[in-house]
Parts: sequence; C-alpha cells; structure tokens
Amino acid sequence: MKASNFLIGFGAGLAAGAAIILFSAPQSGPEFRSSVKSSSGDWKERFDELKEKVNGIKESIKHLSEESKETLKPVLDDLKESFKQYQEETAPAKEHMQLEIKAIQNSIKEIEAELKKHKKNEKKKEKKGEYNPDVSERKQGE
Repeated sequence: MKASNFLIGFGAGLAAGAAIILFSAPQSGPEFRSSVKSSSGDWKERFDELKEKVNGIKESIKHLSEESKETLKPVLDDLKESFKQYQEETAPAKEHMQLEIKAIQNSIKEIEAELKKHKKNEKKKEKKGEYNPDVSERKQGE
C-alpha cells in the first residue's frame, strides 16, 4: 500500500468523522452553520498540511530510492567480482574432483565386472559339481 493512499484515506476518515460529530451535536441552525464554517476552514488547513506532509514523504522516499541505487550498485559490482574470482580460484580443484569421481566410477565398474565374472565361475563350478559353498566359506574365513 502506498503511503499517499493511506494518508488520503486517513484524511477522508477524519473529515467524515468530524462531519458526523457536527451533525449529531444538538445545536440550533445558526449556531450549526457558524460552527460548520469555522470547522471547514480548520479542516481545509489540516488537509493542506496533510497534503504537504504526504508530498514530503514522497520526496523522502524518492531521495532514499536514489541513494540506495547509488549505494547498492558498487556493492553488487564487488559481489559479482568476488564470485567471479572465487570461481576462477576453485576451478582447478573442481576439475581435479571431477577426475577423481570418474576414476572412482571406473573402479566401481571394474569391481562390478569382476563380481559378475566370479559369480559366473561359481555357477559353472556348481553345475560341474566342483563347487562346495561350505568349503569356500571356510577358506575365506581362514
């Protein structure tokens, strides 16, 4: 919500409240008219003051916005430069880690291939009757 909309609504609410108070007060016609005339002058002055304050607030916001743009630009530029420098400094380590990961993946594939060969050999021995799981387990445990 904009501050100007809020202040205009606030001023309108004050004016409506004052009008309700004036109309509900027990006064004669001439007294009422004179009080309305005097209070309308006061309300005009207050509304003009309110307008000036709203305009002052708008100017303050505009000024702060311009200042923040001027201040934030160098900070953002510094952050961009720092991030770029970080990326350049960590690039060799990143490449090294990627090579290590590939080497580990290759090792895992080799191990898997060896396990498959080993299982095939065990199945072949089992079919031939050469495989005895109890003996194999004892040999591995010794």
